[in-house]
Amino acid sequence: MAQPEPLSLFEAHQLLKQWDCLTEQPESSTYGHVQAALHSIVSHSDYQMLGICADGLEQGKKTLVAYAQACGYTVDLSTLQVRNPPSTTSSGIYIKYNPESGLLYASEYEGSHRGVLVACQSAHESGLNELYGHLPLDLFEA
Repeated sequence: MAQPEPLSLFEAHQLLKQWDCLTEQPESSTYGHVQAALHSIVSHSDYQMLGICADGLEQGKKTLVAYAQACGYTVDLSTLQVRNPPSTTSSGIYIKYNPESGLLYASEYEGSHRGVLVACQSAHESGLNELYGHLPLDLFEA
C-alpha cells in the first residue's frame, strides 16, 4: 500500500478533528491518512501528551508504546503507576503520559469512549495547542 502524501498543518488538523468524540471508529482503510496527519501535527508542536482509553491495562500499554514511538518518544513502562485499578471487569483503563514531566499513570475509566487523545503543546501562543481524539487504539498496529 502506497504511503499518502504529506499533509499541510491545515489538512492534518481538519482530518484529525473529524475523529473528535466519535463513538464509531471509521474504517481502518483511512489509517494511513490519519498517521500522516498525526505526524504533521507532531512536527508543528513542541511536545504531545497522550491519553489512552482502553478496555484493559495490557491493551492500553501496547497502544501507549505505539503512539509514543510515532511521536518520537520512548516510554519506560516500569515507571507506570496504577493509581486506581479497575474495580470491575467491565471498567476500562485510562493511561496518561506526559513526556515533559515524565508523568505516567493509569486509573480506572468508566466512560464509554475508547481511543487515544493527543494533546499538542507549544511553548508559544502562536504554536499548535490542540487536542485530537479519540484516535483509534490500533492505528499503529502492523
